[in-house]
Amino acid sequence: MPRPDPTDAPWSLRPAAVHLLSLLLLLPLVARGADLPAQAALPVREVSVFKDGHAFVVHRGSVAVDAQGSAVLRHLPAPVMGTFWAGATDEGVGLAAVTASQGRVRVERTALSLKELVDANPGAEVLVTEVPPAHRDPVPYEATILPAPMQSSDELESLAPPGDGPKLPVASDLVFLRTDAGTRVLPLSRIQDLTFRAGPAAKLGREEFRSTLTLSMIRRGAGDGVAPLAEGEAGVGLMYVQRGLRWIPSYRVELDGKGQARVWLQATLVNDLVDLDDVTCNLVVGVPTFALQGSADPIGLEQAAARLAQAVTLDNGSRFGNFYANSMMSQVAGGAGGGAAPAPEADAGGANGEKTEDLYVFRLEHVSLKKGERMVVPVSVGSLPYRDFFKLEIPLTPPAEFVQQLDPRQGAEFARLMAAPKAVHTIRLSNTGKAPLTTAPALVMRDGRVLAQGMLSYTSPGAEVDLAVTTAVDIRVTKEERESRRVPNAQNWNGEQLARLELTGGLTLKNLRGQPVDIEVVRHVFGAVESADHDGVIERVNVLEDLSLLGQAGPGRGGPAGFGWFNWPPWWRQFNGAARIRWQVRLDPGAETSLEYAWNYYGR
Repeated sequence: MPRPDPTDAPWSLRPAAVHLLSLLLLLPLVARGADLPAQAALPVREVSVFKDGHAFVVHRGSVAVDAQGSAVLRHLPAPVMGTFWAGATDEGVGLAAVTASQGRVRVERTALSLKELVDANPGAEVLVTEVPPAHRDPVPYEATILPAPMQSSDELESLAPPGDGPKLPVASDLVFLRTDAGTRVLPLSRIQDLTFRAGPAAKLGREEFRSTLTLSMIRRGAGDGVAPLAEGEAGVGLMYVQRGLRWIPSYRVELDGKGQARVWLQATLVNDLVDLDDVTCNLVVGVPTFALQGSADPIGLEQAAARLAQAVTLDNGSRFGNFYANSMMSQVAGGAGGGAAPAPEADAGGANGEKTEDLYVFRLEHVSLKKGERMVVPVSVGSLPYRDFFKLEIPLTPPAEFVQQLDPRQGAEFARLMAAPKAVHTIRLSNTGKAPLTTAPALVMRDGRVLAQGMLSYTSPGAEVDLAVTTAVDIRVTKEERESRRVPNAQNWNGEQLARLELTGGLTLKNLRGQPVDIEVVRHVFGAVESADHDGVIERVNVLEDLSLLGQAGPGRGGPAGFGWFNWPPWWRQFNGAARIRWQVRLDPGAETSLEYAWNYYGR
């Protein structure tokens, strides 16, 4: 296989369209003790932010290159395994290697303590006052500060066991002063007062260990020859996926009462990753598969990898960790907006979005956000048609023998949930825009007043989504069900005789609102439905997978927790399935109607 061309860097790729994330870049990991040259800060130019907390970060810029062709960057990311890529952006320049290391860097800091001021001012003329013995007055004297002795890094490393790693120089904690009588050495605790004849230097240079990235740059000549890049500047870029930057969407839905809803989308950016300064920010609807998202790339070194592992553990333990992820959805394109300015009039998804494979991208320009800050930005605004209706959903009612298994707490909760059913005022939004509606909380308003807060689920263009508003107390609902017939010994299971129970039921609805209403009624039952009047539509459903069987008010809504309350016998699913009946009912003011149905199941 031919050696990859180092100049072939994929910096023209759109960040949201990365198809390289499943590859692994093997880079050398070296802990070095050598002094490092001045470090460069490579600015972030673009980020693609996912709702689950991952971000695809692109750095680009010019960096200083030393005589050996090395450029040292002070930003050391903690990327997901296999997502770190680096390259050169200048014509004829390549990248031979990227080395993550810890090296000694001289750092200037403000001197804050007396010892730091002494170390920062060798040669300074001072007036020294020492702590006097008991019952004696202090006697100031003039002196010149001398540099304190220091054990060098080379000395410490030569004395340490082999493989013990690089060392920082260690300075003496004593104070050395030149006086008329000679060199005076005393501990810092003996100095009561120190007066500088001239203003002291306020900065102190000390060596520290810093994690850095060293880019080995090369110049490609004629033919196949390569050589280290000459001292100067070079354009380089980094891209990687890392946790720490997420966006949380929210909607405001303003109803006009005539079938049109104004829909605003805004994003809350949570930045715990890196400073953003005038960057392009892509808000991504949908989450690509990061097969190694729980593993840190070795290029991040141990300290950064530990921080990443901690972040992964904390986020996976949070019940909000993947709440907005839509990670199982196949999703499509996006909105507009810029900085803090409102987006232009557009479809509810926006006009300037992009479609990238199964992802939709909302593009924001000129975003600045420091690490640790949060920001709310408008993303899009538009109009969608809607219709008002009322939704009445009756969840499954287990047989009495199973309800008797519940403990008192579960029994009380189940009784509350199965009490008199209520219709819910609901709006059904039609997504006529070009972009999807993403999973997010939605504030429902009319005439400037808040009606409710609900949760929008992911809705593709051309699809519809229901948003609950409030319980309709002026639509009266009563339910009556009874056993009409029991056929003993109708089935045999391993010698156990099962009876066939036939039941009938009825739902009575009365409109007390003073205006016509449309009501969608859904009744879930165990067993098989035999009949339903008023053009009821009967559907057989999968009792193991269809979570809607529990209805909007069922126990464990959003998961089958309610089924776990009961000790189902092994024969139950073999003889009994589940079904639902749907009715569409229109009631005039004061009108009443009864919906009758019959079903059966097998039991003891």
